[in-house]
Amino acid sequence: MINRITGTLLSAAPLQAIIEIGGLAYEVHIPVTTAERLPQPGQQARLHTLVVYREDAQTMYGFSTEEERDFFRLLVEKVSGIGPKTALSVLSKLSLPVLHGAIAAGDVALLAKCPGIGRKTAERLVIELRDKVGVSSIAPAAASGGAMVAPEENKVRDAVMALLALGYKMPDADKAVRQAWVALGSGATTEALVKKALG
Repeated sequence: MINRITGTLLSAAPLQAIIEIGGLAYEVHIPVTTAERLPQPGQQARLHTLVVYREDAQTMYGFSTEEERDFFRLLVEKVSGIGPKTALSVLSKLSLPVLHGAIAAGDVALLAKCPGIGRKTAERLVIELRDKVGVSSIAPAAASGGAMVAPEENKVRDAVMALLALGYKMPDADKAVRQAWVALGSGATTEALVKKALG
């Protein structure tokens, strides 16, 4: 099993990255939330990966953090009706802190807004994963490569909640805060994230 790859980023798109390692170029499917954190082409990139083997294909999926990769695995392996493509769409629509919060709170309406997820699938998602995404499951991530550690996830959640209070819709608030996080880095306060997101 290929658990992680590090190499030269040849190209990147919102849902795909090509990484060269030792003369071989690997096609890796990624969520938008990972694409936002990739370096410029020509620079070193590291992705935590999961390879899904099927009778007619083998596909590699990559993520900025181990936590995102492990959540993707949970979606694919534990929730009936969710395959890799749908799981990638879910992680492209909402960041991991928001997904954890929505599942823990049983927010079926928010989860149902993700592409490929209807209300019944969202309900299954909550039932299957609620006990697996509590605060204790959010292990500290590596501080490099734009990854979030647990206290930073709280900042992101708080910033998203502040935008919601100002009338933003959840997907828009989450996206704005994610972009602010990437722009400002891990030292940003909740207030700075909100200000950048509004700017």
